[in-house]
Amino acid sequence: MTVSAPDTRATVAADAGRASRPTTPKPRKRPGEGGRKRPSDWVVLAGGIVIAVLIAAPFLLILLNSFKTPADYAAGGPLAWPTQLSFDGITTFWNRVDFPLKLWNSVFISGMVALLAVLISILNAFAIGIGRVRYRTWIVVLFMLANMLPQEVLLYPLYMMFKGIGLYDNVWSVIIVFTVIQSAFGTYLLSSVYGTFPKEILEAAALDGAGRWRVLWRVIVPISRPTLSVLLIFFFIWTWNEFLIPLTFLVSNDNQTVPVAISLLQGDRLMDVTTTSASALLGLIPTLVFFLIFQRTLARGITAGAVK
Repeated sequence: MTVSAPDTRATVAADAGRASRPTTPKPRKRPGEGGRKRPSDWVVLAGGIVIAVLIAAPFLLILLNSFKTPADYAAGGPLAWPTQLSFDGITTFWNRVDFPLKLWNSVFISGMVALLAVLISILNAFAIGIGRVRYRTWIVVLFMLANMLPQEVLLYPLYMMFKGIGLYDNVWSVIIVFTVIQSAFGTYLLSSVYGTFPKEILEAAALDGAGRWRVLWRVIVPISRPTLSVLLIFFFIWTWNEFLIPLTFLVSNDNQTVPVAISLLQGDRLMDVTTTSASALLGLIPTLVFFLIFQRTLARGITAGAVK
């Protein structure tokens, strides 16, 4: 059977059209997809479970021993379940150290340090990272070295300074010290972030007539809000957990923080384990609540730089 020329051209055109159509490649299944897991996946899962158990074990022991009586602890040890639910340890610690006052001191000190340190970090980083001051690299290195100094080195000079100006045994002495320490780290971090800030945005704001102060608070701070939120949360938690400097400079009972109050329960030869566990539980709850409240903010701030 012969094929006419028009039919041949139509056949070739149809074949060419089919050949020119983009073919969508079938997605390859990655190993482990489709319901099957590789042995390495199970190893990673088992390792994650072991690490989670090791991290949670101290908290579970604190929770378990906080509601025991001293007799239950002496009879069964730290791993035994309590025979009855007892709140004696919590009540004893609450009344002995005046826990509401200690809680307020810790919240006030940590909150003020977080706010002031973030504010000072913003101003320093704006001058160093965007203002392009001279020798900015050496200034950033100086801030980093200042943040690496051990606190023991600072105790005696700070003691003499606060004694001289009348701030010894005052919560503002601790606030000043930790504001400087935390802002050193914040300046080091934000200077690197602001150093890569897009110049086009700054030039557009300048063309609109915005001055430096307005550019800082109307442009830079809103854009860098996720990073600032992470710094605020970390500064609060880091300051809350500090022990040595508050122990040294807050000697009166009315000015002490929660970690210092917990340490005062430990006697020379005798320690009530149930009361100590209850004190650790009460000291842990505020930071845990704070973390849970700002968990979403912390997650957004950490992942903000990875998503464009």
